[in-house]
Amino acid sequence: MAQRFDWPALMRAGIAGRGLLPDQFWALTPAELALLLGIGGAAPAMTRGALDALMTRYPDGQSTEERNGRS
Repeated sequence: MAQRFDWPALMRAGIAGRGLLPDQFWALTPAELALLLGIGGAAPAMTRGALDALMTRYPDGQSTEERNGRS
């Protein structure tokens, strides 16, 4: 028997969970939706905390030398 999509759960995850508008949700391919939701072999989407950590570690406007403590 073919695997079926749980559309209500996917819609909740995409629209309520990720803030997509309905037309944005329905425009996604199944592969894009899986990537967005971190389903399957795709890596999960970056969290806000992970982005903040990267921004702290690599702030805009600094050269590589400045980031590494060399001027």
